[in-house]
Amino acid sequence: MASQKQYNEDEIIEQLHNPSKCRDAFTQVIAHYSEPLYWQIRRMVIDHDDTNDLLQNTFLKAWTNIDNFRGDAKLSTWLYKIAINESITFINKEKAKNNVSLNDESFLIDNLQADDWFDGDDIKLRLQKAINQLPEKQRLVFNMRYFDEMKYEEMSDILGTSVGALKASYHHALKKIEQFFSSND
Repeated sequence: MASQKQYNEDEIIEQLHNPSKCRDAFTQVIAHYSEPLYWQIRRMVIDHDDTNDLLQNTFLKAWTNIDNFRGDAKLSTWLYKIAINESITFINKEKAKNNVSLNDESFLIDNLQADDWFDGDDIKLRLQKAINQLPEKQRLVFNMRYFDEMKYEEMSDILGTSVGALKASYHHALKKIEQFFSSND
């Protein structure tokens, strides 16, 4: 039984800057970050196929800009920033294409209900409806904290927002979700 190589970010970053090892190192990055980035994107755009496209775009953008990565932040922080920016750009294009107001997220729920890959029950669907009624920033913070169990400090690095503001956003998001459930019972 072959032993699986342990992922070591410092080694990977060093290898990413070595032309002879860069491709193999990036393959390890993809293997290590595909699933968490997939779910981060999926919670934002809802649709499985769109998520896969955006995940590919994220890794493509990372690959083409790998020389610009200096290691000032963690590699995961850099990748999450790319994924979130790709997702926000996509959502804004979809809103414009569908002539949807910037505050109306109902088209995301319509996509979720039509998605063959969604296996959620009624409670999951109601939670998604509640989350999708949140303002974009609160929705992003809620998803990162609740689903990814991300620390506020890491979110701060990714989003460029203070820890205090993130905690307030999360608190407001929780209150709005609670109100959604209590008013829709």
